[in-house]
Amino acid sequence: MSESWKKVKADEVRAGDAVRTQAGSVVTVSRIESSFLGMPNMLAFIEDTPERWFKQPMMADAEVEVRS
Repeated sequence: MSESWKKVKADEVRAGDAVRTQAGSVVTVSRIESSFLGMPNMLAFIEDTPERWFKQPMMADAEVEVRS
């Protein structure tokens, strides 16, 4: 079965979603930091697993791809 991706606004992503970054890597969102760097229109997706720790900041209204 092939993967299916849908486009949503970044502020619609929830913990547990798999998000494809602009660079093409896939981040499994463990938590979301709102008001990243004190800016209310920024957020950061954080993957925190035994395999890796990764943080991807972005604009809250940016369009991202989420695995469905």
